[in-house]
Amino acid sequence: MAFHRASRAKAKTAAATRSPILALVAAVTLIAVLFLLSSVLSTTTAAAKPAVLRRQKQRFEKYLYWGTRIDCPGKHCGSCEGLGHQESSLRCALEEALFLGRTFVMPSRMCINPIHNKKGILHHSTNASSEEMWDASSCSMDSLYDTELMSGTVSVILDNSKEWYRVLSTSMKLGARGVAYVEGVSRLELKENSHYSNLLLINRTASPLSWFMECKDRNNRSAIMLPYSFLPSMAAGKLRDAAEKIKALLGDYDAIHVRRGDKIKTRKDRFGIARSLHPHLDRDTRPEFILCRIAKWVPPGRTLFIASNERTPGFFSPLSVRYRMAYSSNYSHILDPLIENNYQLFMIERLIMMGAKTFIRTFKEDETDLSLTDDPKKNTKLWQIPVYNADETC
Repeated sequence: MAFHRASRAKAKTAAATRSPILALVAAVTLIAVLFLLSSVLSTTTAAAKPAVLRRQKQRFEKYLYWGTRIDCPGKHCGSCEGLGHQESSLRCALEEALFLGRTFVMPSRMCINPIHNKKGILHHSTNASSEEMWDASSCSMDSLYDTELMSGTVSVILDNSKEWYRVLSTSMKLGARGVAYVEGVSRLELKENSHYSNLLLINRTASPLSWFMECKDRNNRSAIMLPYSFLPSMAAGKLRDAAEKIKALLGDYDAIHVRRGDKIKTRKDRFGIARSLHPHLDRDTRPEFILCRIAKWVPPGRTLFIASNERTPGFFSPLSVRYRMAYSSNYSHILDPLIENNYQLFMIERLIMMGAKTFIRTFKEDETDLSLTDDPKKNTKLWQIPVYNADETC
């Protein structure tokens, strides 16, 4: 009997010892199972969340459409303006999209004005009368601009994208509840009137003159939402890369943009006297006057990069008495495999000029700009007799 009591006592002691251990193991196991279930549920929810957000974005995204081509519809629909003119119109449309909080449906191609598309500008042909042209009469918008980079500021899609076709399909199904065709409606009303603000798509007929006329309040500096430098800085990646390579080769440099060509044209009045919209421009953009004008800004011996639409061979050579001259044609090994038109070339040159220590424009874009001439870029259509005598001595 004593033996059996001793055995039972030992068994009770062992069971009592095992009980806390088993309880601890069970608790740890339960916690692990709960943690695993929680992780699975969390992962499933996290995986589902982007899809939900994507659906919400598609559902609440709203669009702004101005036309199949820049300045079209409008009086320039049958013609084609230069890059600067088209960029003014494009910037105006982008500003409205930014103001309305909508995605801008950008034309997938830009027309190229043949006046600004002669190969001699890049190659500095020895034949001054050379009229050899680039083949293209238009180019894809994404060969000029980085739309993904642009969308970091203003949401943009192209009108040949799948997203745009989806929007068109959806708007057709919704009918009047999904799209409004508007003309002569202010952007403030488009934003504040719920009849417009809740629609999927606003199909906008801009000014019958040019798109940029919708932004005619740009003289009011507080009304400007996108600076002049916005589109130049949005150049396509391959154009930015080329500009960076050339800037590295130039080192420390200054730059001038010399706009001649179409801007110095004259016409005769009824008395046979030649007149110009920019009476001092032809004089101010000649080498001897450039030397005088920039002397106070650019010290002798500096590297001077020149971008110009002047095609006369050696026209700027007199500047070499004071400066080390550089042109885009000096870097044809970088540009020739890349450039398909002069719009691309000018966009690269513009990036190079923006990187200069001192940059001198032809006309002032802003009051703080340095410029070769004091003639205003925008003229009141006053044709004046050109001036060639010097106003001051160097």
